[in-house]
Amino acid sequence: MEFRPTPDRLLPPLTPAQEVVLLARTLWREGYDDHLAGHVTYRMDDDTLLTNPWFLLWNEFGPDQVVRIDLDGNVVEGDWPAAPGVKLHLALHRARPGVRVAVHNHPLYATTWAGMRRVPPCVDQSSGLGGGKVVVVDEYEGSVDNMANAATAVEAMGDADIGLLAGHGVFVLGDSVREVHQRAVAFEQRCRHAWHVEMGGGGRPIPAGVQDLIGRAEFFGFWEAMARRELLADPVLARQMGVELAAVGGA
Repeated sequence: MEFRPTPDRLLPPLTPAQEVVLLARTLWREGYDDHLAGHVTYRMDDDTLLTNPWFLLWNEFGPDQVVRIDLDGNVVEGDWPAAPGVKLHLALHRARPGVRVAVHNHPLYATTWAGMRRVPPCVDQSSGLGGGKVVVVDEYEGSVDNMANAATAVEAMGDADIGLLAGHGVFVLGDSVREVHQRAVAFEQRCRHAWHVEMGGGGRPIPAGVQDLIGRAEFFGFWEAMARRELLADPVLARQMGVELAAVGGA
């Protein structure tokens, strides 16, 4: 199927598994790229979870490698195992059934602020996109492939949308792939920009009211553009999804 984006149709129809693949690939480009580490989960209506396969990189796996697991971590569909650390997500989805999508990884700047046990200030408008309540979770008792450690981290996170996991990384939650993508990209940018501002002598955050307004605004089209970039960059992936993506200016 050839697809050419239009103002009212920016992406071809995608299955949840295809969304998981594109979310992982787009975030890999944004620094969520700690080798084999990290997990994405998408809660289905039957309370099973789609997740990335263990042993494959986020910029490597395709829709056929996406795994479906139950809330005990058992693989119910797929040929690959789930990542051992997905227990963090199992604890989350049990405790907070309203969360649709969750992403965990160890991007450089978010992990740095997590190590400092500090929430970075929001020093520019783009860093505020996606919004969300941010907390530092200073409850590191070991790897989250241990269910007790995972449950402790989730409990300490409370109702936050973004958890800076001290000694570990970042956990980003949301109601949709679009929301989590925007939130994850903006938050790593927030961490990066705040670090550079601090190293340059310091500054001040944008006003709280402006930050709240930006955080509640939906940057419609951003997720779709970044997803199209991945499909244009990898024709094999596009073919796996049954899409031939035509450039906007194509004949």
